Amino acid sequence: MTTTPLTSAPAAANPVLRVPPASPASAAAYFAASLAFHADVSDVAAALAAGGEPGFVLLDSRSAASWDQGHVPGAVHLPTALVSERAEQLLDRSVPVVTYCWGPGCNGATRAALALVELGYRVKEMLGGFEYWVREGFPYETGEGLRTRDADPLTAPVGTAACGC
Repeated sequence: MTTTPLTSAPAAANPVLRVPPASPASAAAYFAASLAFHADVSDVAAALAAGGEPGFVLLDSRSAASWDQGHVPGAVHLPTALVSERAEQLLDRSVPVVTYCWGPGCNGATRAALALVELGYRVKEMLGGFEYWVREGFPYETGEGLRTRDADPLTAPVGTAACGC
């Protein structure tokens, strides 16, 4: 039996390349824009751990019950539904805001970010939300104090501080 190398298969048969990649210039614009809208959990943790002012406010957009279950230390609590009425009392428009919610399956941080930008704030969303904060082994706060869990090896490197990305 003879096999055909993958490189000789027609592009139309390959579901990855059925739609060809964008040009380098278009891709650069897209990826640059993505980085302007998102921050990852590790970068947020590093900025908060560096000491001093990180240059942004971290905003937990979940409900009070979710906040009590656990939240990122130092985060400001402002549920998505209350952004329009309370943002000006809690946030300074000159300081960027990084929103988070539960995790990748939740769009609460996206909705909070939209509400904030409509009020004139500069906003990024923390990819992975609280779920990935905890899964990567960063400390979180509950009513009973500070807690941590071992990092999940599927989301964070084991035995080293950085993933190298």
